[in-house]
Amino acid sequence: MEISINQNDTKFTRIIGIISVVVPVLVAVLLFFPQTGKLGDLDVSFLPHLIAIINSATVFCLLMALYTIKTKNIAWHRTFMASAFVLSAIFLISYVTYHFQGGHTVFGDIDGDGILSANELVKVGILRPVYLGLLLSHILLSIVVVPLVLFAFYFAWSNQISRHKKLVKWSYPIWLYVATTGVVVYFMISPYYQY
Repeated sequence: MEISINQNDTKFTRIIGIISVVVPVLVAVLLFFPQTGKLGDLDVSFLPHLIAIINSATVFCLLMALYTIKTKNIAWHRTFMASAFVLSAIFLISYVTYHFQGGHTVFGDIDGDGILSANELVKVGILRPVYLGLLLSHILLSIVVVPLVLFAFYFAWSNQISRHKKLVKWSYPIWLYVATTGVVVYFMISPYYQY
């Protein structure tokens, strides 16, 4: 995949580059250095459920965007893509807020003590490696998809449609995968939330 950047695109390339670095770094900091409780008594226990709804709505919008572009309904395609973009931004804010304020959930931690015992590991069985593999692919591709989506939107917005089409062949399926696996990951880990 080769997408060349014109001189006129330099400003937006820098902005997209900064966002593409800042977002994963911020998320990594929150995951590896939890800030639990920094917002006082703010209850964020509802956010994982909201995040799953947002991801489901994003999947719906992405599928409808594909359908509308295939039927050459450009106006509705733009509406669904813009909606998916806004939903993804709301997801990111919710995700960062949850991991800044909420606790960490361990897949398979049946008793909720934050430690996966040998007994719990046996009970979870093969589901834990399946969950971790899915989660890892979700996380890695979510890092990759940020600049791809931003460039795809920029190319569409700046009416560089041929460049947009080249890029969405990659960005669209990755974005759809990330949104879909976000929902699957939620359903897999939700039994272990401790509220």
